Amino acid sequence: MNSATVRNLLVRGMLAGLAAGLLALIVAYFLGEPRVDAAIAYEEAHSHEHGMEVVSRTMQSTAGLSTGVLVYGVAFGGIAALAYCFALGRIGRFGPRASALLLAAAGLVTVYVVPFLKYPANPPSVGDPDTIGKRTTLYFLMVVLSVLLAVATVILGKRLAPRLGNWNATLAAGAFLVLAIGLAYAFLPSFNEVPKDFSATLLWQFRLAALAVQLTLWTSFGLVFGVLAERVLAPKPVPTNGAARPTPVAH
Repeated sequence: MNSATVRNLLVRGMLAGLAAGLLALIVAYFLGEPRVDAAIAYEEAHSHEHGMEVVSRTMQSTAGLSTGVLVYGVAFGGIAALAYCFALGRIGRFGPRASALLLAAAGLVTVYVVPFLKYPANPPSVGDPDTIGKRTTLYFLMVVLSVLLAVATVILGKRLAPRLGNWNATLAAGAFLVLAIGLAYAFLPSFNEVPKDFSATLLWQFRLAALAVQLTLWTSFGLVFGVLAERVLAPKPVPTNGAARPTPVAH
């Protein structure tokens, strides 16, 4: 793959990320923001400190949310496009669209779902401010471990395939991945800082909304980028008609 193709895919990945970010923004606004408002109301009702708002809640839920999600979408799309360039042809004989969807599914599980199951998203008022630095560090450590283990699983599966066959190699590599992630879950510390009187329904609605945002982002990116990548990697031939053929010259 030459540099021009990589550049074209990078640009299209960023455009696909922008489109995916727009869809994720809609989901975040209608599903996530009402739960954030409810959590903030709980926090204000149980807090004795009333400071001045630096940025209004209206600005946070509109311009702030839009800027954050769209910028994230563009950056996410560019990184995913580069990963696509590296993975294309190395993960099997899949077409551009199938490769994009496969990459999106693997990215969703590896980058978000696996860390989410260990350190799920929490709304405002949930979590000790004194442990936020430690929780953030451990979350990103879980992301890095998940990505590295996924890469190691693919390499292991390919090395085992000649001896065990594709099916058995896939099962063995999958078992290795599950075992390794289970050990990471067991040895990394957990946090249970949800207030006793905090609504369990609100907590799970917020977490499901966060999961829905990521599901929308990754799925829509895979669909849109697959179409755009196919136009670069497998362009349709331009049909020619009979009038375009050169006429023979008499000698």
